[in-house]
Parts: sequence; structure tokens; C-alpha cells
Amino acid sequence: MKIKLVSVIVPVYKQEKTIVKDLKKIKDVLDKLKYPTELICVIDGKVDKSFTKANKFARKFSNVKVTGFEKNRGKGMAVRFGISKSRGNVVGFIDSGMDLNPNGLSMLLDHFEWYNADIIVGSKRHPVSKVFYPWQRRLLSLGYQILVRILFGLRVRDTQVGMKFFKRKVVKKVLPRLLVKAYAFDVEILAVANYLGYKRIYEAPVELKLRFGGSSTVTSQKFLRTVFWMLWDTLAVFYRLKILRYYDDKIQRKWKFGIE
Repeated sequence: MKIKLVSVIVPVYKQEKTIVKDLKKIKDVLDKLKYPTELICVIDGKVDKSFTKANKFARKFSNVKVTGFEKNRGKGMAVRFGISKSRGNVVGFIDSGMDLNPNGLSMLLDHFEWYNADIIVGSKRHPVSKVFYPWQRRLLSLGYQILVRILFGLRVRDTQVGMKFFKRKVVKKVLPRLLVKAYAFDVEILAVANYLGYKRIYEAPVELKLRFGGSSTVTSQKFLRTVFWMLWDTLAVFYRLKILRYYDDKIQRKWKFGIE
């Protein structure tokens, strides 16, 4: 498949201190690619100055857009909304905050072309990935991926890294069916795509340095609450997929919005 235009969605929540720096880093990477690109920043709740600062940055460039919601609606909804506003025949997203090195975007796109993939996912467990995060998180991540493989049969070693690319036909078919707004969005989109026959899902290396401390430690109430809801949403996806058959074509319902 020939890549004609690459759209990159950046979901943002409470990033007023770093949003301009983050967007600049991402745009610098995109400007070096061999394809035309567009960058779409989605502010997931106008609760600080993130929207104002991002919008001021975007006005300087024709291929940078900023949109968003008044209230926080979750990463999944932000990514879906951003994709609905995109035009690329290859569409992806990267988490803000720069735990992920945005240079990995070019690596993922190289793999996308090489494999003629339906989906490319950034993976902490790719043999040449460079990652730094505590062993406790590694253990939890491994356990979760084993669970995901058992439940959904996904043949990828890591579903949770916030950097992925999709063929447009995949998101057009998959995204209108999705329900998860936050915790298990990545798993839901991959599981549903795989279920609908998009089997060419491959991994690419990333450089990841997670910053922890305070409320982000594995024993904090905030972290444990996140783990609980992650498992809850994941089991809910399994229930809808395998028992209710909710994602099947024969289920008729009105989608929140379509993807052109």
C-alpha cells in the first residue's frame, strides 16, 4: 500500500506545562518523514490552559489542528474524535507527555510499509526496544498481556504502548463499534480489528522511559484503582466480543459518528 498522507492524533489531558514542547517534538519528527503529514491535537477536557497554548502553536502551521471537548471523556473518545477529523490513508496516535520518544513514529511507519500491515503497534517487548520502567510494572504488564492473549488470541506481546498506526479502512470499520473510553481502549480496538479479519497486526520497537513517583507507584491507591478498571474494561470487551457478539455486522445500531 502506498502511503499518501499520514495523520497523527495526540490525545491531551492536563498538559499545559509541556503541551507546546510536546507538539513541537512530534511535528519535528513528522516534518522529516518522506510522506505528507497532518497533526491533530485533541484536548480531552478544557480544564487548564492546554487548549489555549496548543491552539496558539497550531496557528503557525497549516498541517496542525487543535480540537477537543469541554469535559474529560477519556483517551479512547479523544482518539476516536481525532481520527474522525483526519484525512490520512494511514492514521495513528501517540500519547502526549513524551514518555515515548516520538522518533519512534518513523520506525513504526517503516515497519508499516515493510509488512504491508493492517496495524502496527509500538511494543515494549520488541527485541530492540529501549525501555525503562520498574520491575513491578514489568511483571504486571507481562501478566496482563498473558491474559489478553488467552481472552482474545492476539498474537502481539504488548498492546498498551500509546503509539499505533492503522490503515484507514481498518479504523473506518472498527472505530464506530467501540465503547471503551479510557482504560482498555487499546485492547478493544486491537481485539475487534482481529475479530473482523484484520490479522496483519505487527510490532515495532519503541524507546520508552516511564516517569514514576508519588501517586504513580505500584502501591498507590490511584495506580491500584487504574489496574482494577483496566481489568474490568478488558473483561467487558471479552463479554461483548465472545458472548454478546456485540461487534458483529449483524448488530444494527446507530454509531456515535462514522469514519470517512
